[in-house]
Amino acid sequence: MNIYSEINDVLDHMFNACTTSQINEFIPEKRGFRIHGHSTTISLERAFWNVLDDMANEARMPLPRLIEKVHDGCIVANDKNIASCLRVICLKYLNVYSGGTPTSRGELARAA
Repeated sequence: MNIYSEINDVLDHMFNACTTSQINEFIPEKRGFRIHGHSTTISLERAFWNVLDDMANEARMPLPRLIEKVHDGCIVANDKNIASCLRVICLKYLNVYSGGTPTSRGELARAA
């Protein structure tokens, strides 16, 4: 279902897709986690937390475990900037899995 009728350019499309009822998606939210026994607080916009929650559900693991796994991958890829790494992971997840059904996601994983 489309919530817009015509795309004039990319920014018009994005801003028309955002409504005032979605303003909370832009507000940073802090959450505390323990990563390998160390306490840390991560601040991300609510939109990113929603994607991470979906990723954790899809992976059938609690969000703290998902965060820990991303952290472990970021040690090599992004010099431990966990918030930045989480945002990039969310974008990559959406680019790969957006619009896919669980069946097509499973087929993609098997093909990789």
